Amino acid sequence: MAPLGNLRHRPVRRLTQLYAGLVLYGLSMALMIRSGLGLDPWDVFHQGLARQTGLSFGTVTIAVGTLVLLLWIPLRQRPGLGTISNVVVIGLVVDATLLVLPPGEGLPVRATLLVVGIVANGAATGLYLGAGLGPGPRDGLMTGFTARHPRWSVRLVRTVIEVTVLGLGWLLGGTVGVGTVAYALAIGPLAQLFIPIFALPARPANAYAA
Repeated sequence: MAPLGNLRHRPVRRLTQLYAGLVLYGLSMALMIRSGLGLDPWDVFHQGLARQTGLSFGTVTIAVGTLVLLLWIPLRQRPGLGTISNVVVIGLVVDATLLVLPPGEGLPVRATLLVVGIVANGAATGLYLGAGLGPGPRDGLMTGFTARHPRWSVRLVRTVIEVTVLGLGWLLGGTVGVGTVAYALAIGPLAQLFIPIFALPARPANAYAA
């Protein structure tokens, strides 16, 4: 993967890939919301908070991402451009998409929205991670915690966090359904498929030699 935060290496490709991935991620979230068949754990939480507070889904996403990013401070994590952009861009895009995308009517349409949303989410993950400009705040929280507490595996930490936010989101009124299960089963294989496709080659060792 290209060096984190260093834009001297293929900056146009990396910035284009980063923001294409973040826009696609926001679109994928909106598609899953409009399917009405269930969301991934964090979005169940976001939707529950949005319903309780009256704020837009995107606004809540940005606010939660900002709070999660603050948790990086005691973990001594350093955000990259991609991390900060993740917090802002995805929330703006999901709100804009929800304004123009009506809810799906009929099970075939809703199922199509769900499937396209999940696949697009996997591709978006590969795009923005492949740019090498920093993970999202939620992923960074997991990796930062395990770096400070090596006895805990990333899988265990992720499971604990996502089960917690899923439960809280459900209690707040977020949508849990077949889409939640489908996302949980599909996102790992999809990310494994797309991340190598979009990962940029490493910078040559002598690329910046004077």
